Amino acid sequence: MTITRYRSDIINIGSLTMGGDLPVRVQSMTNTDTLDTAASVSQCIRIIKAGGELVRLTAQGVREAENLANIKRELRRAGFDTPVCADIHFNPAAAEVAARLVEKVRINPGNYADKRASFIRHELTESEWMAELDRTRERLLPLIRICMDNGTAIRIGVNHGSLSDRIMTRYGNTPMGMVVSAIEFLNIFRGEGFDRIVVSMKSSDTLTMVTANRLLVKMMEEEEMLFPVHLGITEAGEGEDGRIISAAGTGTLLAEGIGDTVRVSLSEPPEAEIPVAKAIIRAVAGEPGRVVKPVAPLERRPSGDPWMPQVYVADTGGVRGEPEQASEGSGESAHESGNISVDAERVIDDSGVFPGPPVASADESAEITGAPVRFTDESGALFEGAVLTVAADQLMTVTGREAHDRLLNPLFRCDDPEQLAVESAALLGRFFIARHPAGLCITNSGAVQGEPLRRLAFSILQATEARITRTRYISCPTCGRTKFNLQEAVRRVKAATAHLTGMKIAVMGCVVNGPGEMAGADYGYVGVAEGKVHIYRGTEAVYKNIPEAEALEKLLELIGSDQISR
Repeated sequence: MTITRYRSDIINIGSLTMGGDLPVRVQSMTNTDTLDTAASVSQCIRIIKAGGELVRLTAQGVREAENLANIKRELRRAGFDTPVCADIHFNPAAAEVAARLVEKVRINPGNYADKRASFIRHELTESEWMAELDRTRERLLPLIRICMDNGTAIRIGVNHGSLSDRIMTRYGNTPMGMVVSAIEFLNIFRGEGFDRIVVSMKSSDTLTMVTANRLLVKMMEEEEMLFPVHLGITEAGEGEDGRIISAAGTGTLLAEGIGDTVRVSLSEPPEAEIPVAKAIIRAVAGEPGRVVKPVAPLERRPSGDPWMPQVYVADTGGVRGEPEQASEGSGESAHESGNISVDAERVIDDSGVFPGPPVASADESAEITGAPVRFTDESGALFEGAVLTVAADQLMTVTGREAHDRLLNPLFRCDDPEQLAVESAALLGRFFIARHPAGLCITNSGAVQGEPLRRLAFSILQATEARITRTRYISCPTCGRTKFNLQEAVRRVKAATAHLTGMKIAVMGCVVNGPGEMAGADYGYVGVAEGKVHIYRGTEAVYKNIPEAEALEKLLELIGSDQISR
């Protein structure tokens, strides 16, 4: 089957062109106070020097939007023509000011024309529904006209958990609801003859993000829309976990030919996001930065089909035995017996079948492909079944049929732990999001060996929610709305709750996006003002305006009381 890549139209955002066959663009967002011109300019420059091709700043009010003119002026004086984007929530007036000053404005359909979601059902008749759409159109018209007059681009940025009550009542907090929310806005803009648009479907959950983007592209193609797509896992967190979850979701879509620009959302300095985004793109698309031959989306294993992927380690010394192999002269190839090894020089033919029995290569992978290998889990139990051993640079050619119910044994050659984490997650995420392999054994011929490889395998399973073995943390990358040290708060919350395996805990910088975008979290620690925190159970704020010094204790108290009551 030939897979055709989604090829968007090319649009201009100031000096930046995006879409089509151009390389996937990389961007980030500042976390400074937008009213602090010097600090914002300095951080923008750090992002740009790291390789950022677009910088975004929050404009929560008209004053912040107006100050974007000063920030942009100072960037131009410093010799940078990088486009500037304003991030808008709940404030059309700020959007209309910013659209006259910067090259791009991001708006959220969930809150541009609607008040903050109350998570209360609002059943509407068809006439009431259309009346709401008419109201939304009237609210958007001034912005559309300003953008047309000034050549300003728009990002229609939908976030899982920040849909309007109207959308959630009819479609739920689902990928379909996300896409319908975006399509409504796209039709309004297109109806006015405006097409300088980028669209995004973001979630902190890899499956939701991947599903929503696939559905978005399908529906846009059906409606003959070809707008560039912005990819990212929102509130990914920090450290290795943040990198892995970002790589798993973003890498899956890039491999399928979806995505024109990427932002990695880490709870770290924003310039640290750029190398990670570049590494994800490079792992999947190589140096050209654009996948030419996309892979087919893998059909997800039915939810009722039992599946529990295991993590294995490889013993290549043959001391404790080796997997069952086809006996010499039996006439059964290794492919037919299910024990498949592929070296870096071998390819898969058009039918998706590995051609002929594998042979040991003379390169670094020979110690794996040519020597007896025993795969055992952490208890020492031997894997009994088909093994798929494949060089990392051939993972893009592996189909679901080859990976299904096999132990996936990818061979990497990385000396740098961060590079290995990003590359492996970007290339392997699609298999575990689809719930195909029976298990995972990461093999590396570089400096990273032993326990770090086992932990990395568990991290990839955790990031794709294939197997939960730790606490899952959602934390935003911060922006100018954040009123406390979020990175320190994340570290403290993690240290106190790491034992709560399977629980999902969010640490969010503000109440603008926090309550909605931590969708699915069991508990939330959300900054609301200078030194003040709300503690959430799901979407309910149980404790409000708690002094930051007491907030962690209150979070633990709430979790403890809930566990006792159960």
